[in-house]
Amino acid sequence: MSDKSLNRNAPGGVSRRGFIAGTGSILGAMALTVNVTPAHAEPATTPATAGPIESGARVPVLVIGTGYGGSVAALRLAQAGVPVHMIEMGMAWDTPGSDGKIFANTTKPDYRSYWLRTRTKAPLSNFLGFPIDKDVPRYTGILDAEEMGGIIVYQGRGVGGGSLVNGGMAVTPKRQNFAAILPSVDAEEMYRTYYPRANAGLGVGLIDPAWFETVDCYQFARVGRKHAQRSGFPFVFVPDVYDWDYMKQEVAGTVPKSAVDGEILYGNNAGKKSLQQTYLAAARATGKVTVSPLHRVTTVSPSDGGGYTVVMEQLSTSGDVLATKTVTAGRVFFAAGSVGTSKLLVRLKATGALPNLNDEVGKGWGDNGNVMCGRANHMWDPTGKVQASIPCGGIDNWDAGGAFAEVAPLPTGIETYASFYLSITKNPNRARFSWNAAAGKVELDWQTAWKQPSIDMAKTIFDKINAKEGTIYRTDLFGTNKVWGDHLTYHPLGGAVLDRATDNYGRLHGHPGLYVIDGALIPGNTSVNPFVTITALAERNIEKIIATDL
Repeated sequence: MSDKSLNRNAPGGVSRRGFIAGTGSILGAMALTVNVTPAHAEPATTPATAGPIESGARVPVLVIGTGYGGSVAALRLAQAGVPVHMIEMGMAWDTPGSDGKIFANTTKPDYRSYWLRTRTKAPLSNFLGFPIDKDVPRYTGILDAEEMGGIIVYQGRGVGGGSLVNGGMAVTPKRQNFAAILPSVDAEEMYRTYYPRANAGLGVGLIDPAWFETVDCYQFARVGRKHAQRSGFPFVFVPDVYDWDYMKQEVAGTVPKSAVDGEILYGNNAGKKSLQQTYLAAARATGKVTVSPLHRVTTVSPSDGGGYTVVMEQLSTSGDVLATKTVTAGRVFFAAGSVGTSKLLVRLKATGALPNLNDEVGKGWGDNGNVMCGRANHMWDPTGKVQASIPCGGIDNWDAGGAFAEVAPLPTGIETYASFYLSITKNPNRARFSWNAAAGKVELDWQTAWKQPSIDMAKTIFDKINAKEGTIYRTDLFGTNKVWGDHLTYHPLGGAVLDRATDNYGRLHGHPGLYVIDGALIPGNTSVNPFVTITALAERNIEKIIATDL
């Protein structure tokens, strides 16, 4: 199958050539291009700020969180001349460990790998019948496996948020699916302006199809493609934010290995263009953005003199509170991720700190229909000892069966004869965050049984492939005799839904000067990996806010 035919059906709905040309021409005309530092460099070693924010400080804008939405807001506000201070609960991730690397390897988790856990909690809990989790020192590590309401929500912790730990699959939804994702948003302007702007700012690109056909580290994806096509499913190349030229050099052995060494789950030391190398680098370059890592916001409330009083805790790397600080901000942007933003807003409303928030706060949360599975292939279909940790393709059965499945790597360093998949499905179930006054915490009412629609939709792909190939599901990856990874999500969305909890540009009802600008705005599903949509929506919203509110 040719490059052209593979990309005609891509979730973004454009060819490889058209994708690249479109993003370039629109961004050039708008003069809003983000300058991207080389992706093969180590994460920035220049401190993001001269020092943590001081108690008593007054700032024009405070952004809570440094993920996709927060980074977009900070950059565009700074370019408009507005000083911004960003608060990040996680670390800066700018100092190498004793091994000389910033991040730990996926197959060798250590103290850097998990957020304040004493035992790892890998998405794959078992392999070949043996549990793989192990004890680790308690540390403010990069991956948070937050257990709540019958689901484990994986979230990135650090300056750059989820961009530090995701697979980098930068997928624009099909145009015809957009109305179901964000019904109150003009699709025309999103696809004409904001998706191209986001793709350019994120440094999105596509794998070289000719290189893909021959390189050992994508044998797993070629096997996945063959099986999909033999069962009548289209396999599509999908864009990514990895530096593909760097990966070619990894394979050639001329640069330190990164994706080809399996680095992904606990960060990537070289080729991945996380927000540290894109939006945040550009924001820092303005001289108007500072960041306070290891700070956790606990309270936001109206200030007597106008603006908002924000209380936060400064954390040690063991999670202890070193200091409590109070600052005043003219405006506050909530960008702590779907879970972080939703939990904070629900608590602030329930405890009276922000009593005028409406009853939509906390509603509309979903898992993007995530469900995982593995298949045991025949001996004549090896998937390869070396597997690049960056996925580059997927199986599209969204229209017929409600599922889009990444052909995912399983970078164990040994031949497994296994195909592994993360499916995104049209699961309609939505959960709600609520305040438990007796326990003094926010809870989520998700139920594991709500994953059944996702399993049924994923089975429309994999039952058919297994029948065609004479293969079976793996039962050793998520426990004992358990086929489906139905206990987790990588893609939390919703909880402060656009045009419900906020107006149609993320302004929170009842409290002028408060905004939501992250994945909490999106009601539960994007039909594909969500971070490009989060970024594009943030670009749309912040442009309007700058034009009308400042």
